[in-house]
Amino acid sequence: MIVYRSAQEVSEMNMGPIIAKAETLLEALPYIQRFNDKIVVVKYGGSAMTDEDQQVHVIQDVAMLKSIGMHPVIVHGGGKAISKWVKLLGKEPEFVRGLRVTDEDTMEVAEMVLGRVNKYLVQLLENLGMRAVGISGKDGSTIRCRKKVFDDGTDLGFVGQITKVDPTLIQTLLDEDFIPIISPIGVGEDGFAYNINADDAATAVAEALHAEKLVFLTDIEGVYRDYNDKDSLISSISVEDARGLIASGAVDGGMIPKIEGCLQAVENGVANVHILDGRLPHCLLLEFYTVKGVGTVFNRDGKA
Repeated sequence: MIVYRSAQEVSEMNMGPIIAKAETLLEALPYIQRFNDKIVVVKYGGSAMTDEDQQVHVIQDVAMLKSIGMHPVIVHGGGKAISKWVKLLGKEPEFVRGLRVTDEDTMEVAEMVLGRVNKYLVQLLENLGMRAVGISGKDGSTIRCRKKVFDDGTDLGFVGQITKVDPTLIQTLLDEDFIPIISPIGVGEDGFAYNINADDAATAVAEALHAEKLVFLTDIEGVYRDYNDKDSLISSISVEDARGLIASGAVDGGMIPKIEGCLQAVENGVANVHILDGRLPHCLLLEFYTVKGVGTVFNRDGKA
Protein backbone atom coordinates (compact mmCIF):
# COMPACT_ATOMS: atom_id res chain seq x y z
CA MET A 1 0.00 0.00 0.00
CA ILE A 2 1.32 3.42 -0.93
CA VAL A 3 1.12 5.98 1.87
CA TYR A 4 1.07 9.62 0.87
CA ARG A 5 2.38 12.10 3.42
CA SER A 6 2.05 15.84 3.54
CA ALA A 7 5.07 18.08 2.99
CA GLN A 8 4.91 19.02 6.67
CA GLU A 9 5.00 15.37 7.76
CA VAL A 10 7.98 14.63 5.50
CA SER A 11 9.73 17.70 6.85
CA GLU A 12 9.16 16.68 10.45
CA MET A 13 10.29 13.10 9.82
CA ASN A 14 13.39 13.63 7.69
CA MET A 15 14.40 17.24 7.63
CA GLY A 16 14.56 18.19 11.31
CA PRO A 17 18.33 17.80 11.74
CA ILE A 18 19.01 19.47 8.41
CA ILE A 19 16.77 22.42 9.23
CA ALA A 20 18.54 22.74 12.60
CA LYS A 21 21.85 23.03 10.73
CA ALA A 22 20.39 25.73 8.51
CA GLU A 23 19.20 27.63 11.59
CA THR A 24 22.70 27.43 13.06
CA LEU A 25 24.12 28.90 9.86
CA LEU A 26 21.54 31.68 9.94
CA GLU A 27 22.48 32.45 13.55
CA ALA A 28 26.05 32.92 12.36
CA LEU A 29 25.13 35.17 9.41
CA PRO A 30 25.19 38.58 11.16
CA TYR A 31 28.53 37.74 12.76
CA ILE A 32 29.98 36.58 9.44
CA GLN A 33 28.91 39.91 7.94
CA ARG A 34 30.20 41.91 10.91
CA PHE A 35 33.65 40.34 10.99
CA ASN A 36 34.22 40.03 7.25
CA ASP A 37 37.65 41.40 6.25
CA LYS A 38 38.68 41.83 9.91
CA ILE A 39 41.96 40.67 11.45
CA VAL A 40 41.93 38.15 14.30
CA VAL A 41 45.11 37.25 16.19
CA VAL A 42 45.02 33.84 17.87
CA LYS A 43 47.50 33.08 20.63
CA TYR A 44 47.80 29.33 20.36
CA GLY A 45 49.01 27.57 23.49
CA GLY A 46 48.05 25.38 26.43
CA SER A 47 46.62 21.88 26.07
CA ALA A 48 45.28 22.75 22.62
CA MET A 49 48.86 22.50 21.37
CA THR A 50 49.69 19.15 22.91
CA ASP A 51 46.57 17.07 22.18
CA GLU A 52 46.23 15.90 18.56
CA ASP A 53 42.43 16.07 18.47
CA GLN A 54 42.46 19.58 19.92
CA GLN A 55 45.12 20.61 17.41
CA VAL A 56 42.86 19.50 14.57
CA HIS A 57 39.87 21.42 15.98
CA VAL A 58 41.84 24.66 16.35
CA ILE A 59 43.39 24.46 12.89
CA GLN A 60 40.01 23.62 11.34
CA ASP A 61 38.53 26.67 13.06
CA VAL A 62 41.32 28.91 11.76
CA ALA A 63 40.80 27.55 8.24
CA MET A 64 37.07 28.23 8.55
CA LEU A 65 37.67 31.79 9.75
CA LYS A 66 39.83 32.38 6.70
CA SER A 67 37.34 30.76 4.35
CA ILE A 68 34.42 32.95 5.47
CA GLY A 69 36.25 36.23 5.20
CA MET A 70 38.38 36.91 8.27
CA HIS A 71 42.16 37.33 8.27
CA PRO A 72 43.62 35.07 10.97
CA VAL A 73 47.13 35.44 12.37
CA ILE A 74 48.52 32.77 14.71
CA VAL A 75 51.11 33.50 17.41
CA HIS A 76 52.15 30.25 19.07
CA GLY A 77 54.07 29.12 22.10
CA GLY A 78 55.88 25.88 22.73
CA GLY A 79 56.95 25.95 26.35
CA LYS A 80 56.32 22.30 27.17
CA ALA A 81 58.29 21.11 24.15
CA ILE A 82 61.17 23.47 25.01
CA SER A 83 61.29 22.12 28.58
CA LYS A 84 61.33 18.56 27.23
CA TRP A 85 64.36 19.23 25.04
CA VAL A 86 66.16 21.20 27.72
CA LYS A 87 65.85 18.17 30.00
CA LEU A 88 67.21 15.93 27.23
CA LEU A 89 70.32 18.13 27.32
CA GLY A 90 70.70 17.26 30.99
CA LYS A 91 69.52 20.65 32.27
CA GLU A 92 66.60 21.47 34.53
CA PRO A 93 64.21 24.16 33.21
CA GLU A 94 64.25 27.22 35.46
CA PHE A 95 61.57 29.89 35.76
CA VAL A 96 61.43 33.22 37.56
CA ARG A 97 58.01 34.89 37.95
CA GLY A 98 56.65 32.66 35.20
CA LEU A 99 59.40 33.46 32.68
CA ARG A 100 61.93 30.92 31.47
CA VAL A 101 65.55 31.62 32.40
CA THR A 102 67.20 31.39 28.98
CA ASP A 103 70.95 30.92 28.74
CA GLU A 104 72.71 30.53 25.41
CA ASP A 105 72.08 26.77 25.15
CA THR A 106 68.42 27.15 26.11
CA MET A 107 67.99 29.92 23.55
CA GLU A 108 69.34 27.64 20.85
CA VAL A 109 66.88 24.92 21.92
CA ALA A 110 64.00 27.41 22.00
CA GLU A 111 64.66 28.57 18.44
CA MET A 112 64.93 25.00 17.21
CA VAL A 113 61.75 23.80 18.95
CA LEU A 114 59.65 26.84 18.08
CA GLY A 115 60.77 26.58 14.47
CA ARG A 116 59.68 22.97 14.38
CA VAL A 117 56.29 23.80 15.94
CA ASN A 118 55.90 26.68 13.50
CA LYS A 119 56.38 24.58 10.38
CA TYR A 120 54.14 21.83 11.76
CA LEU A 121 51.28 24.32 12.07
CA VAL A 122 51.97 25.56 8.57
CA GLN A 123 51.66 22.00 7.28
CA LEU A 124 48.38 21.39 9.12
CA LEU A 125 46.84 24.45 7.48
CA GLU A 126 48.29 23.59 4.08
CA ASN A 127 46.69 20.14 4.39
CA LEU A 128 43.32 21.90 4.64
CA GLY A 129 43.92 23.84 1.44
CA MET A 130 45.02 27.05 3.13
CA ARG A 131 48.10 29.09 2.22
CA ALA A 132 50.20 29.62 5.35
CA VAL A 133 53.65 31.06 5.99
CA GLY A 134 55.68 30.55 9.15
CA ILE A 135 57.95 33.31 10.42
CA SER A 136 59.63 34.29 13.65
CA GLY A 137 59.70 37.78 15.09
CA LYS A 138 63.26 38.04 13.78
CA ASP A 139 62.09 37.96 10.17
CA GLY A 140 61.83 41.45 8.76
CA SER A 141 62.74 42.72 12.25
CA THR A 142 59.06 42.24 13.01
CA ILE A 143 59.50 42.03 16.79
CA ARG A 144 62.18 44.29 18.26
CA CYS A 145 63.07 43.89 21.89
CA ARG A 146 65.57 44.57 24.63
CA LYS A 147 66.91 42.30 27.34
CA LYS A 148 64.37 41.94 30.12
CA VAL A 149 65.78 42.63 33.57
CA PHE A 150 63.60 42.82 36.67
CA ASP A 151 63.68 45.88 38.94
CA ASP A 152 65.70 43.95 41.52
CA GLY A 153 68.39 43.28 38.90
CA THR A 154 67.42 39.65 38.18
CA ASP A 155 68.84 38.76 34.76
CA LEU A 156 66.93 36.07 32.85
CA GLY A 157 69.49 35.72 30.08
CA PHE A 158 68.15 35.84 26.53
CA VAL A 159 64.62 36.86 27.50
CA GLY A 160 63.29 39.88 25.69
CA GLN A 161 60.87 42.66 26.44
CA ILE A 162 59.15 43.96 23.32
CA THR A 163 59.95 47.54 22.34
CA LYS A 164 58.31 47.65 18.90
CA VAL A 165 56.38 45.53 16.44
CA ASP A 166 56.74 46.40 12.76
CA PRO A 167 53.64 44.87 11.10
CA THR A 168 54.91 45.37 7.53
CA LEU A 169 55.81 41.73 6.83
CA ILE A 170 52.67 40.39 8.52
CA GLN A 171 50.45 42.80 6.63
CA THR A 172 52.17 41.90 3.35
CA LEU A 173 51.40 38.22 3.95
CA LEU A 174 47.77 39.04 4.77
CA ASP A 175 47.45 41.17 1.65
CA GLU A 176 48.76 38.24 -0.41
CA ASP A 177 46.10 35.96 1.14
CA PHE A 178 48.43 33.95 3.40
CA ILE A 179 47.85 33.01 7.03
CA PRO A 180 50.91 34.21 8.99
CA ILE A 181 52.11 31.91 11.78
CA ILE A 182 54.54 33.64 14.14
CA SER A 183 56.93 32.16 16.68
CA PRO A 184 57.74 34.46 19.62
CA ILE A 185 61.41 35.12 18.98
CA GLY A 186 62.51 38.75 18.87
CA VAL A 187 65.69 40.51 17.86
CA GLY A 188 67.52 42.96 20.10
CA GLU A 189 69.42 46.11 19.20
CA ASP A 190 72.55 44.03 19.84
CA GLY A 191 71.54 41.67 17.02
CA PHE A 192 70.95 38.69 19.33
CA ALA A 193 67.78 36.59 19.34
CA TYR A 194 65.60 36.75 22.45
CA ASN A 195 62.88 34.48 23.79
CA ILE A 196 59.58 36.40 24.12
CA ASN A 197 56.57 35.45 26.23
CA ALA A 198 53.97 34.28 23.68
CA ASP A 199 51.09 36.14 25.36
CA ASP A 200 53.09 39.38 25.17
CA ALA A 201 53.99 38.72 21.54
CA ALA A 202 50.37 38.06 20.55
CA THR A 203 49.20 41.21 22.34
CA ALA A 204 51.84 43.39 20.70
CA VAL A 205 51.12 41.94 17.24
CA ALA A 206 47.36 42.48 17.66
CA GLU A 207 47.93 46.08 18.75
CA ALA A 208 50.26 46.78 15.81
CA LEU A 209 47.72 45.33 13.35
CA HIS A 210 44.75 47.13 15.00
CA ALA A 211 43.08 43.73 15.10
CA GLU A 212 39.34 43.32 15.53
CA LYS A 213 39.95 40.36 17.83
CA LEU A 214 42.73 38.92 19.96
CA VAL A 215 42.10 35.43 21.32
CA PHE A 216 43.97 33.64 24.08
CA LEU A 217 43.45 29.88 23.91
CA THR A 218 43.98 28.69 27.47
CA ASP A 219 43.10 25.85 29.82
CA ILE A 220 40.38 27.88 31.56
CA GLU A 221 36.79 28.52 30.46
CA GLY A 222 36.92 32.30 30.95
CA VAL A 223 36.29 34.70 33.82
CA TYR A 224 33.78 33.94 36.58
CA ARG A 225 32.12 36.38 38.96
CA ASP A 226 32.36 33.56 41.48
CA TYR A 227 34.79 30.80 40.51
CA ASN A 228 32.91 28.29 42.67
CA ASP A 229 29.70 28.97 40.72
CA LYS A 230 30.11 27.59 37.21
CA ASP A 231 26.91 29.38 36.15
CA SER A 232 28.57 32.75 36.77
CA LEU A 233 30.79 32.72 33.67
CA ILE A 234 30.98 36.25 32.25
CA SER A 235 30.27 36.27 28.52
CA SER A 236 31.26 39.90 27.95
CA ILE A 237 32.64 42.65 30.17
CA SER A 238 33.79 46.24 29.77
CA VAL A 239 37.22 47.52 30.75
CA GLU A 240 35.68 49.50 33.62
CA ASP A 241 33.74 46.54 35.01
CA ALA A 242 36.76 44.23 34.68
CA ARG A 243 38.89 46.61 36.74
CA GLY A 244 36.11 46.72 39.31
CA LEU A 245 36.10 42.92 39.41
CA ILE A 246 39.81 42.91 40.23
CA ALA A 247 39.44 45.66 42.85
CA SER A 248 36.61 43.78 44.57
CA GLY A 249 38.75 40.67 44.98
CA ALA A 250 36.38 38.55 42.88
CA VAL A 251 39.39 37.48 40.82
CA ASP A 252 42.88 37.09 42.13
CA GLY A 253 46.11 35.14 41.72
CA GLY A 254 47.07 34.04 38.22
CA MET A 255 43.93 35.49 36.63
CA ILE A 256 44.90 39.08 37.39
CA PRO A 257 47.84 39.32 34.94
CA LYS A 258 45.74 37.56 32.27
CA ILE A 259 42.93 40.08 32.68
CA GLU A 260 45.35 43.01 32.86
CA GLY A 261 46.87 41.84 29.58
CA CYS A 262 43.43 41.74 27.96
CA LEU A 263 42.58 45.23 29.20
CA GLN A 264 45.90 46.59 27.96
CA ALA A 265 45.17 45.29 24.48
CA VAL A 266 41.70 46.89 24.43
CA GLU A 267 43.10 50.21 25.66
CA ASN A 268 45.74 50.06 22.91
CA GLY A 269 43.30 49.65 20.07
CA VAL A 270 42.21 45.99 19.86
CA ALA A 271 38.41 46.00 19.60
CA ASN A 272 37.71 42.68 21.37
CA VAL A 273 39.91 40.39 23.46
CA HIS A 274 38.73 36.84 24.22
CA ILE A 275 39.77 34.25 26.79
CA LEU A 276 38.68 30.81 25.55
CA ASP A 277 39.12 27.23 26.69
CA GLY A 278 41.20 25.69 23.91
CA ARG A 279 40.19 22.22 25.13
CA LEU A 280 36.61 22.82 23.93
CA PRO A 281 36.20 21.56 20.36
CA HIS A 282 35.71 24.41 17.86
CA CYS A 283 35.75 27.06 20.58
CA LEU A 284 36.69 29.79 18.08
CA LEU A 285 33.63 29.20 15.92
CA LEU A 286 31.33 28.86 18.92
CA GLU A 287 32.61 32.12 20.42
CA PHE A 288 32.55 34.21 17.26
CA TYR A 289 29.45 32.92 15.49
CA THR A 290 26.89 32.10 18.16
CA VAL A 291 24.77 34.49 20.21
CA LYS A 292 25.94 33.37 23.65
CA GLY A 293 29.54 32.39 22.95
CA VAL A 294 31.59 30.09 25.14
CA GLY A 295 34.24 32.26 26.80
CA THR A 296 34.78 35.81 28.05
CA VAL A 297 35.24 38.83 25.78
CA PHE A 298 36.69 42.16 26.96
CA ASN A 299 35.93 45.40 25.16
CA ARG A 300 35.19 49.03 25.89
CA ASP A 301 31.42 48.80 26.29
CA GLY A 302 30.97 45.23 27.54
CA LYS A 303 28.83 44.16 24.58
CA ALA A 304 29.34 40.83 22.82
